[in-house]
Amino acid sequence: MLGHLRELARMELAKMPEDKRRGTMLLSSVSDPYQGHETKYRLTRGILSELDAIAYPGLVRILTKSPVVTRDIDLLTSLPRAEVGMTVTTADDKVSRWLEVRAPLASRRLRTLTEPREAGIPTFAFVGPLLPHFAARPELLDHLFGQLVETGITEVFIEHINLKRSIRERMDQVLADEPDEVREAYVQARTNEHRERLDAIVVGLLAKHGPRLRFDEVVHHDDNDALRQRLAGGPLRVS
Repeated sequence: MLGHLRELARMELAKMPEDKRRGTMLLSSVSDPYQGHETKYRLTRGILSELDAIAYPGLVRILTKSPVVTRDIDLLTSLPRAEVGMTVTTADDKVSRWLEVRAPLASRRLRTLTEPREAGIPTFAFVGPLLPHFAARPELLDHLFGQLVETGITEVFIEHINLKRSIRERMDQVLADEPDEVREAYVQARTNEHRERLDAIVVGLLAKHGPRLRFDEVVHHDDNDALRQRLAGGPLRVS
């Protein structure tokens, strides 16, 4: 499998026009490039190896939740331009386990962020989804931003939560015993008023802690195509 994927990557890179090679290569916006099977099959490492073989001149951006990314620091430091982003939605391991059942705990992700930075690789955090109860408990978001800054990140990418029916139904069960203001935050989370309140909290906390907000705004999940385009190659404007 690895050989086939590497050959495919090699062929596609060979066909890529020179101007396209200066674009951003994102691994990845839809699924994590470091899922459990990566330790056995090394598919992402194979792709990185092919990018390294041609000294891919564009930015190679990793977005993951997995500590396995540190295995590939040798390739990432060899590439002309690379950066590593870690999705961290909370500093609370209990909430992390509930929200992302099979993903590494938040504390493990925070520790992981320091390793590529110490190797000289720029790092950023993806706070997505922005949990609605932060509107009622902003001190929790304050703590998260503080923990992220301690890892050495200088930029954060933040996205509002997607509360489609299946997600709402699951959250309703878990939130049943939470305080009224927390449960109400999830009820109101799809309203513009709630988003604007969270946006204002984010702006204040970013000013307090110092990281820049990637794309100059907290992104809404409603437009998935625009979101993927931004992650993969949109302009990296910061406030």
